Amino acid sequence: MIGVAVLGSTGSIGENTLDVLARHTDKFKVVALGANRNAAKLAQQVLSVRPLFAVLADAQAARELVERLAGSGTATRVLVGEEGLIEIASMPEAAVVMAGISGSAGLRSTLAAAHTGKRVLLANKESLVMAGPLLIAAVRAGGATLLPVDSEHSAIFQCLPPGSTAGVSAPGVRRVLLTASGGPFLDSPHEALTAVTPEQACAHPKWVMGRKISVDSATLMNKGLELIEACLLFGLAPEQVEVVVHRQSIVHSLVEYVDGSMLAQLGSPDMRTPIAHALAWPTRIACGVNFLDLIRTARLDFCAPDLARFPSLVLAQAAARAGGLMPAILNAANEVAVQAFLDRQLNFLDIPRVIESVITQMSAGAIGSLDDVLAADAEARHRARAGLAAPEPVARRAAV
Repeated sequence: MIGVAVLGSTGSIGENTLDVLARHTDKFKVVALGANRNAAKLAQQVLSVRPLFAVLADAQAARELVERLAGSGTATRVLVGEEGLIEIASMPEAAVVMAGISGSAGLRSTLAAAHTGKRVLLANKESLVMAGPLLIAAVRAGGATLLPVDSEHSAIFQCLPPGSTAGVSAPGVRRVLLTASGGPFLDSPHEALTAVTPEQACAHPKWVMGRKISVDSATLMNKGLELIEACLLFGLAPEQVEVVVHRQSIVHSLVEYVDGSMLAQLGSPDMRTPIAHALAWPTRIACGVNFLDLIRTARLDFCAPDLARFPSLVLAQAAARAGGLMPAILNAANEVAVQAFLDRQLNFLDIPRVIESVITQMSAGAIGSLDDVLAADAEARHRARAGLAAPEPVARRAAV
């Protein structure tokens, strides 16, 4: 029986992971669950799978969880804060850790899982974007296995030669093509994007995701972060990663080899496929997805992204080329800007403007330690929050 700790269990990745695990209780046992502050949902999950530990990063929410579990008969121990997340990421009972906590909040627990030699299922792309060299070094030092869960990176991994190692370029690879659905505004006129609401930005036409990643998909920043992640995961230069828009979300990415061959991974747009692949690798397990019907699909379209309409992708490409601390700076500024948009304090089109303002004020610098990353992250967030005062709030614009 393989013990699994699910970090970010109340989010879409976590829920999909638990769905897959529930189909294979003969192979896997959930030993720990971790989330941010959703005590109600975590309580339901605890009562369903009865893990050894449950963690909420927010202390008040953790107290609520204890109250909700009182009298339930569960022996699950409730832990609190980032220290609790690190503890379950490192616990000996968990051979596999799903790193599904969104944003920079998942960085330390992901590093802890790598340092302790786990099979790390990486759904938290920000850990690589912020501190890629540190995470790759931790994987090697701890003897961990790093497996991508993003559908695009899982596709690339599946198309690489067997035995490929995280952070090392596979022989014969010329480039990878990272597919993007284009998000909900692919065909929207530029002028219409000024009035975009959070609800519209979160209504992805193909994927069911959390609010932050949905907004990133709408700006194409998600694809920019994935480009940075691909460079670090697969030992590629930024110019070896090309983003192509593929609105059907059937081809999840492609790898082109020096002999002219191009390999692709296809499947229905369902996160349970890459989750199941990472859980069971190198074997395969059923996960409840709808099987792909190519006849019904009928056609597969590809086109280049419109960089003028989606400047966030351009900013991410520049950060990838700059390297060092610049991806961490980009990520921090983006997190602040996206949250401000979700809070209706920032116009959709002002998200990349805030990010650009921050990255032009700060220098890349080399990553010497985690402290360097966290210091750059903090400064970028401070500058981004200061920059929020420059663009007009959405409500005020709408009233003009």
